[in-house]
Amino acid sequence: MPENRPATPAGQRRGQGEPALELLVHGVGGTTPQEMLGDPRTVRITGDDTAGIHRRADDADAESRFGEYSGGLTADRSADPLAEPSADRARQRPIPEAYCWSNLTSGNSARALWLLLLPFMVANLAHWMRPAAPARHRGQRLYDVLVRLVALSLTVLLTAAACEVALDLVAWQCAASERCARDKSWLGPLTGGWWASPGRRLVLAALVPAALTALLWWLSHRTWSAYESASPPPRPPGPARPLPGGERPALSLPGFWYGRRLVSRLRAAHTAAGLLTVATALLTAAASHDLRPGGDAAPEILARALTAVLAAGWAATVLVAVRKGRTESEPDERIDRWASKVLPGAALGALALTAVHAAWPRPDWASSAQLPGTGVFAWLALLQGALAAAIAVTAYVLHRAAPPGSCAGRCAMGGLGGAAVALLACALGGVLTGGVAQRVADWLDKDGTPGVAGGAIAGPPVLLSWQAAVIPVLLVVVVAFALVAAVRAGRTRRRLTPGIVESYEGEPRELESRSRQIARVVAWARLTDSAPVLIASVTVTTVLLGAGALAGAARTGLPPGPAAASWPGPLPAAAQAVQALGSWLMGAMVVLLVAMGRRAYRDAAARRTVGILWDVGTFWPRAAHPFAPPCYAERAVPDLTWRMCTWTARTGGRLVISGHSQGSVLAAAAVWQLDPDTRGRVALLTYGSPLERLYGRWFPSCFGPAPLRALSEEVDCWRNLWRRTDPIGGPVMTGEEDADEVDRGPLRDPLHYGRTPEHPLPAPILGHGDYQADPAFDAERAALLDRLDRLAEGREAPCVPAQPERRPERRPER
Repeated sequence: MPENRPATPAGQRRGQGEPALELLVHGVGGTTPQEMLGDPRTVRITGDDTAGIHRRADDADAESRFGEYSGGLTADRSADPLAEPSADRARQRPIPEAYCWSNLTSGNSARALWLLLLPFMVANLAHWMRPAAPARHRGQRLYDVLVRLVALSLTVLLTAAACEVALDLVAWQCAASERCARDKSWLGPLTGGWWASPGRRLVLAALVPAALTALLWWLSHRTWSAYESASPPPRPPGPARPLPGGERPALSLPGFWYGRRLVSRLRAAHTAAGLLTVATALLTAAASHDLRPGGDAAPEILARALTAVLAAGWAATVLVAVRKGRTESEPDERIDRWASKVLPGAALGALALTAVHAAWPRPDWASSAQLPGTGVFAWLALLQGALAAAIAVTAYVLHRAAPPGSCAGRCAMGGLGGAAVALLACALGGVLTGGVAQRVADWLDKDGTPGVAGGAIAGPPVLLSWQAAVIPVLLVVVVAFALVAAVRAGRTRRRLTPGIVESYEGEPRELESRSRQIARVVAWARLTDSAPVLIASVTVTTVLLGAGALAGAARTGLPPGPAAASWPGPLPAAAQAVQALGSWLMGAMVVLLVAMGRRAYRDAAARRTVGILWDVGTFWPRAAHPFAPPCYAERAVPDLTWRMCTWTARTGGRLVISGHSQGSVLAAAAVWQLDPDTRGRVALLTYGSPLERLYGRWFPSCFGPAPLRALSEEVDCWRNLWRRTDPIGGPVMTGEEDADEVDRGPLRDPLHYGRTPEHPLPAPILGHGDYQADPAFDAERAALLDRLDRLAEGREAPCVPAQPERRPERRPER
């Protein structure tokens, strides 16, 4: 216990003379301090505009006035000025304060543009979806390396797509075509004068992908300073309950939320990869001319020398990217100076040399057809498919090696979720990059169809047209799954309807429509558990269609429409329609993301909607892709840990950290980081929590049954509230013998079935929100505080479900 803890007066029970605090943490989408605290007058007591802790104005100095009403709190006076303060009420009503972190994901309007980094975020998720095998298993290292290679390939894909648009479509094809450049005055510098030669046009156009790489580097560096540089408390967490394999839970390690060294190293590797991709595109185009039979010797020697330089740069980049991963046993603040400084600078120097070589005068060099080297998209698709297959095999081996009980049959897709997500990240990257190329080609060649003879330009690589053609088929699979899910929900509703009224004993019976309404909400809430089946279906379809697109492009060398011209019956027309529709859908997806970003720039409500996407996807540190949107938990978890440590050390009081939805995940992660003394004065209350239903199934190594069981043994008392109508939250100790010691539920929703004299109007179905309206919330919070009292006094007190009051007191929405 801390030395400055206030002494409890003799004869006074602990809890009557020491303050109690309820630290509220909101969920996805964010909310205001006023809504969380139920008071329009709030003050920020610590933090900044990005994330801070707020209290009611009347409670700003509540600790200094604690005990002046025989243990009552000023918070009770502000809530009900006519009520008499009492110690019992104070024990149920601690000082409320709210931690607001919504601005970490949706506060700045520019953050809405993170939508364009969606493939990078999905690839980063694949890293954390590894099965729960022991960390010393050799497959863990291989899994991490494979995921980082997939992430690196996505950076290359994005830069290659920028090169395809700027170098190939604009500088190589359109600028060389009088028909294409005729009505485009902005192409003037590329069609005449010193820049008119092919090499110089390419060098000028290379500024676009190079600037894109620089922008990604700057965003990654800037967001690290703003989000992920929060240091943990000076005291490291104490020993945590070991997992079945004898290891500490990953989230209890002091360096889990501070991976500066890895992010810096990966940022350097990906920046170098982007610059080297641009240099390779320039050198490939120039070398196709320099290495032709009968060419000059000097350009040929320079081309071969630069090829060796770029090959060495690629080897160094891959080596840096796959080196040892995160060091979580301690906060790793060291920086690999060679990787972080020298590698990007060397890549920039190689790009500069290549640009000089490409711009060298070549009087007989003329551009025609597509830019040499566009076949890289096919090779990237093959590489990404091979890496995804290797991840699947490695994940299967790790899943089989996991200790008994570490998954308990709850892992999504049998441990193959990471491989599926990695493949979907590649597919999403292909759709976005291909959609941009298709739309730019259509815009440049308004009178023709890209890839079809007779147009002003040759268009983008054929593979992109084939990839566009498979998108409508993939959408058909998704729609079919949605229809099947709707049918299943309807059957579940009909099966549940008769039993709904039986769970409301002693209440008047209503029309059957009330039971159908409740059963429908429960049935739709259960569809969340079908997500693994949907992901598996989309993954298998993506693999088959992707392989077909790759084979079709390689075999025919034509877009799907012209390639099917000799097919019988209506197949040629169908192929042409699918190609056109797919191309439109690819472009529409890119336009939709940009439009959402622009709307979010102007509309705060839209910014919050966009921010919800990141509340789940950006919880995890950037362990695979440094250009992914920043991890807000690397700021939020240290914030919560610092607050709990400093408040309990300063006051010696009791603390309940109360988290809803995604806030419950942050709360659990913060409790894991506490030292044993602080953890002994902290209770955990979660509600609407996706800890097991989402995180436990998809991220078993960090939130599987074994880590959650270890957390329940670490925390003196933890209660979790859940409802059947909640599509996100659920029990956290599924399948455990002592699950009732943690989970309380399912809570009744709605609280009342029909109309009564006390409740003449129908009670709403709350679903995922407003858990504080249930009397179980106040009862469980009071029971947690009482449990902390008894433990401090040395008396054992079982953590059993509290008994709710008969008549719930309506609390303000939070």
